[in-house]
Amino acid sequence: MQNIDWFHNLNSPWLSPPDWIFMPMWIILYITMAISFILFLKSGLTKSKIVPLLFFGAQLFLNIMWTIIFFNWQNIFLAFVDVVLLLVAILITMLLFFNHSKASAYWLIPYFIWVMFATYLNFGYLILN
Repeated sequence: MQNIDWFHNLNSPWLSPPDWIFMPMWIILYITMAISFILFLKSGLTKSKIVPLLFFGAQLFLNIMWTIIFFNWQNIFLAFVDVVLLLVAILITMLLFFNHSKASAYWLIPYFIWVMFATYLNFGYLILN
């Protein structure tokens, strides 16, 4: 509860959505990520898929770490570094997935767009606080 109180006391950037939007958005995004992952693996696991899978895992790790860094550690700057790395990792994952399955790359587009927006929000919190 203390972490949420901390967050609500921050100055919010313009275009900050209401809290209720985050859960349904992330449910949708995790579904699109799962579809992308399944489509990527559909043709089987080969040596050429190891690097794309490593990047997929890296972006998942960075995604999870952002919440810990921002809310638990309350470190807005480090969270911003994390979300920028996450954005890059998603883009690289999309490019690598595209070589194996165009559809799997396309299913990551909503996630990429949302993380671009999250990067803007994180930057706003960094500047305003």
